[in-house]
Amino acid sequence: MADFIQLFIPIYFICFFFISFVGISYKVARQIGKSPNVLPRDGSAYALVGSYFKLILLALFVYTMLILFLPEYIFTMFKINFLEICALQYAGVVLMIVALIWVIIAQQQMKDSWRIGIDSTTKTELVTHGLFRISRNPIFLGMTISLVGFFLAFPTVIALSFLLIGSMLMQIQIRLEEEYLLKEYGQNYLAYKKKVRRILNLY
Repeated sequence: MADFIQLFIPIYFICFFFISFVGISYKVARQIGKSPNVLPRDGSAYALVGSYFKLILLALFVYTMLILFLPEYIFTMFKINFLEICALQYAGVVLMIVALIWVIIAQQQMKDSWRIGIDSTTKTELVTHGLFRISRNPIFLGMTISLVGFFLAFPTVIALSFLLIGSMLMQIQIRLEEEYLLKEYGQNYLAYKKKVRRILNLY
């Protein structure tokens, strides 16, 4: 199992990054004629959240590369031994794969409304179909599930830290986006908000 995890985790996050960030960014940029990365670079609190997001992504990339190239050190560092169970690790792998597929579907359903950050300069469509009928934030949900799967597949204190910090930053970003969407779409967003929960509708 260790040999599989050593290869799977870095390959997975490389694929996640290039498909769900680089690939979709390139596609949307061609459609709208500008970069969909609209995170601010000023001194605002929102810009600080964006900076922390980038830092976490960089740290996650470095950590997964260390798993690949220095497994003899990383596999024993800060390990949570009682969670290192094959069934949990396989469950984690499945969650990671499902999460990636989920995120790709949600991004495709957003079409050219997809952004990294809040685009206050361009009027975009309020997406309420597909996965957005059961979650107001399916992409963030998928990213969170991916980190849960990562922790189960590779149970270390560091993987847990990525899950906790990443989830906290995503929750902050979600609330910032909700404030903007309420101002932008008014009653339409309020009606949508009443029907669909922030993370997941459980019937």
